Amino acid sequence: MKALLALEDGRTFPCRSFTGPGEAGGEVVFNTSMTGYQEILTDPSYSGQMVTMTYPLIGNYGVCPEDVESDRIQVAAFIIKEYQDFPSNFRSRGTLADYLIKGHILGIEDLDTRALTRHIRKSGALRGVISTSDLDPASLVEKAKAVPPMEGADLVGKVTCKKPYFWKYNQPEYFSADKLKDPLIWHFRGKKHSVVALDFGIKYNIIRCLERAGCEVLVVPAGTDAETIKALKPEGIFLSNGPGDPEPLTYAVDTIKQLLGIAPIFGICLGMQLLGLAMGGKTLKIKFGHRGGNQPVKNLDTGRVEITSQNHGFAVDLNTLDKENSILTHINLNEDSLEGLKNDEVRAFAVQYHPEASPGPHDAAYLFNQFAKVIEHAKA
Repeated sequence: MKALLALEDGRTFPCRSFTGPGEAGGEVVFNTSMTGYQEILTDPSYSGQMVTMTYPLIGNYGVCPEDVESDRIQVAAFIIKEYQDFPSNFRSRGTLADYLIKGHILGIEDLDTRALTRHIRKSGALRGVISTSDLDPASLVEKAKAVPPMEGADLVGKVTCKKPYFWKYNQPEYFSADKLKDPLIWHFRGKKHSVVALDFGIKYNIIRCLERAGCEVLVVPAGTDAETIKALKPEGIFLSNGPGDPEPLTYAVDTIKQLLGIAPIFGICLGMQLLGLAMGGKTLKIKFGHRGGNQPVKNLDTGRVEITSQNHGFAVDLNTLDKENSILTHINLNEDSLEGLKNDEVRAFAVQYHPEASPGPHDAAYLFNQFAKVIEHAKA
């Protein structure tokens, strides 16, 4: 079925839908990963975005229920070069097309993804609209201009959990928010590190990694106030990844400010940006973002280079942080941008990339054990 992608700057790309009729809009970004498209589709950090895969053949290993990172597909649309409708993988439980159709997500192929990626790298991430019904370029460009911009938008409200939950049998076990007042809420207090995770769009594999590091994780909605969290007496606090611009999330920044020093804090991606804001810094939008599984990052403490998975369009501006308390720990070797920071005084640290990356790379998985050690030292 014929389709057309139009960008806000007037550039258009003919293509076709492999999921049937539809129309979708959002910020158009690209991801350089060769595998992991199902994890990308279900990553809440992609809310409001139409993702382009630079690897040309997608769908060849199908989809598997165990590989999702949230309870639904999060992307606004999926853009690829060539779709493979006959997956070959012993774990596959269905085709990518059927999976997208079930989630009411538009899937597009036969688009020049190399040209689109080069255009985004030159012009920056752009708003766009894809349609199978409206193929008039001028009309679609106007629709693209009307798509709400990422800057200034609170997208966390769309992806955060509505109720708190523990992770049980590899899935969330939700309960009433009133139960957060129960002092006996923890199941393994004394046997595992009790960690409260603020859900700004948390990926399931982050919870799995925290549990493997010896933590019992209580996930709470993004709007949970500091007093409620303090009353739980957590031994650690985790700030999750999530979508969009961190600066509108003033409620989260205020909560984090009140939690600094209460317990060790570990943040990932949006969690790092919010920690940076809470420590007095500012954030900025990156031209076309970092998205993919091949980003080189140097750990300044060890001198080692880690190949990392990343997905972010905003970052902390290191020049706005207090250099005495905010210490640079990791840098991106492509452009020397900030990838990690810590504040030893309040036992807080964070990274801009994804150490929990599934299917990989796993170079930075040590950070979860590092968090557990910080908790152990704080308890001692």
